[in-house]
Amino acid sequence: MDGEDLTAAYFHSCNRGKRSIALDLANPADRETVRALARDSDVLFENFKVGGLLKYGLDHATLRGANPRLIYCSITGFGQDGPLAHRAGYDYVAQAMGGFMELTGEPDGPPQKAGIAYADIFTGVYACVGVLAALHRRTATGEGAYLDMALLDAQVAVLANQALNWMASGRVPTRQGAAHANLAPYQNFRVADGNLVIACGNDGQFAKLCAVLGCPALAADPRYATNPARVVNRAALIPLLEKLLRAWRRDPLIDALDAAGVPAGPINTVAQAFAEPQVIARGMRVDLPTSGGAFTPGVASPIIIDGVRQVADRGAPALDADRAAVLARVHAPVGRAPS
Repeated sequence: MDGEDLTAAYFHSCNRGKRSIALDLANPADRETVRALARDSDVLFENFKVGGLLKYGLDHATLRGANPRLIYCSITGFGQDGPLAHRAGYDYVAQAMGGFMELTGEPDGPPQKAGIAYADIFTGVYACVGVLAALHRRTATGEGAYLDMALLDAQVAVLANQALNWMASGRVPTRQGAAHANLAPYQNFRVADGNLVIACGNDGQFAKLCAVLGCPALAADPRYATNPARVVNRAALIPLLEKLLRAWRRDPLIDALDAAGVPAGPINTVAQAFAEPQVIARGMRVDLPTSGGAFTPGVASPIIIDGVRQVADRGAPALDADRAAVLARVHAPVGRAPS
């Protein structure tokens, strides 16, 4: 992929392990191909705007008539109902409307989006979980299901503890940079030669951090002895720690904290992340075969079952590359791909 446009990398990241057939839904023959595939499938995913497939006769109600066991999953920006159901959905808009961007960034800076398509990815993960639940239910009932998944719903769902912070207190959470809303110290720090994160999840870990930094009295100070006190007095505590940490180099500090049982790690670039010995040992980079005998780099699935990592068996296909195989499955004639 050297020298290719980055849009090609985006394509490869989204389409590994898939088969490709290009269909023109305005063509009755191609619509029948979709129906034939749906009759013989367990799961169908679609990402059209609400009602977009109804005019083609490819909506859930129609396809379910031919295959009552079909799991039909619709993914839209805002769901199948509500005042915004008609809108198209985009990850960036979901991050903004779902409260995420107002939680992300420095307190005195502008709201920030995530560096990845956060809402897109989590909607896909939730959709997968929903489909698996529907398949499990089908083993008992024999019936298919209709899943209504929305980017905005997923983005709101992953607000998690921040949503409950607001619900329980009435106080709207704000941007805290890399700090944690409910734990301290639990953030990034600058040291002599770089940056790292220190994540004290309890009072014992904070005491160990203070011991490593040579300031055990800090852990006994009533202002910092407990996590609730540290959160309240965060503005005073963090500068004290920053001053102590500036004398350390990153890797020796991480080693010392690891030996003491304090969670810490370097802030890596993407390249550094893939160079991490642990990431290499876990096989998180893979090379997948593509058409023509070439190989495309990719990221492995994080799922390991019975000691075997679940890895796609092929890279992203070229457009319409699997037309013959797909049409053979539904006993349709092999024709020319739509332009």
